[in-house]
Amino acid sequence: MIVINARFLTQELRGVQRFAEQICLALKTLRNDVVFVSPPGIRMEETAHTLGAQVIGRNSGHLWEQLDLPLYLHRNGRPWLLSLCATAPVFYRRQVVTHHDITYVRHPESYSLAFRTAYRRMTPLMLKRAHTLITVSEFSKREIGEFYGMPSARILVVPNAVSGAFQPHRLEIPRPYLLAVSSPSAHKNFARMIEAFLRLKGHPEVELRIVGAANGIFADPSLQHQAAGDPRIHFLGRLTDAQLIDQYQHASAFVFPSLYEGFGIPPLEAQACGCPVLAANAASIPEVLQSSALYFDPLDVDQMARAMALVLDNPSIGEHLRTLGLRNVARFSWQASARLISDRLDTLQQNDRTPLHITTKGAEQRAREHQ
Repeated sequence: MIVINARFLTQELRGVQRFAEQICLALKTLRNDVVFVSPPGIRMEETAHTLGAQVIGRNSGHLWEQLDLPLYLHRNGRPWLLSLCATAPVFYRRQVVTHHDITYVRHPESYSLAFRTAYRRMTPLMLKRAHTLITVSEFSKREIGEFYGMPSARILVVPNAVSGAFQPHRLEIPRPYLLAVSSPSAHKNFARMIEAFLRLKGHPEVELRIVGAANGIFADPSLQHQAAGDPRIHFLGRLTDAQLIDQYQHASAFVFPSLYEGFGIPPLEAQACGCPVLAANAASIPEVLQSSALYFDPLDVDQMARAMALVLDNPSIGEHLRTLGLRNVARFSWQASARLISDRLDTLQQNDRTPLHITTKGAEQRAREHQ
């Protein structure tokens, strides 16, 4: 039996939870020895039903993860545990954990003090005891390995991917708007993106649409004030997947100005929907997008504005980026990523059996020598 920490089922669906959900759904089709356990208060009910998730314990949040979950594991023979979000039981050794990036270290201004403090205290303990760390890019592997002193051999890179629901809509002509998708935390760099849009000349009909809701752990409340007074800038809040796909499919271009990303799913979602991508040449972004995006320096507002103008003024560039984007997103698959994790779990289980075999064989040999 392999137990999967499904605490993410009780959380709001963001990038980290999307990774956990899609990997779990794929693992469910790959293996018959996985058990999904969750705290009370499930929000992602459809996913929980598909996974057959079991609700255990009485607590919630970190308390459930540090008390109820380890108690369940010890009562059930101490099986291997797989945790696919950024937290896990810090004192349980037989586990594979996941950490997407160290944004809270590189850009602490994006997070509340409580969030930063919790992660800085819990993460070293979790990584010290875990057998394997999963992360989502070679960039994050280097960042986490160097900062926490974790050997490269213990880190497994498992990329994000995009759901099959994200598809192009080829018959529609792009509408005159630029699209951005993210929670507006400071490192997402939306302030410079808005300033770049305001400097855009010759396109009075073009809108800037921003998808994503603020969260209490994030800290950049000034964006709406910055955009006030310009009716072309629209904050759409959180959207359903169907609504988000519609926005991707009809946008003139998708803008991804982030200063720091462990991976970055939204540009891939845009590419899967046939939307050209303009992206920052920072962190893991060039690793993920390779030559399929039009890059800019995220600290250079004028350069960002020129990239916007270039794709708006030249439809052929947008078409070329669409073609490159569809090729790029085809490199990623949730099934392939889940297979990487499944193979590692097989190795761990095989290693469980190997020491017992060696010990038994050695005991038999010593017994013969003493006869």
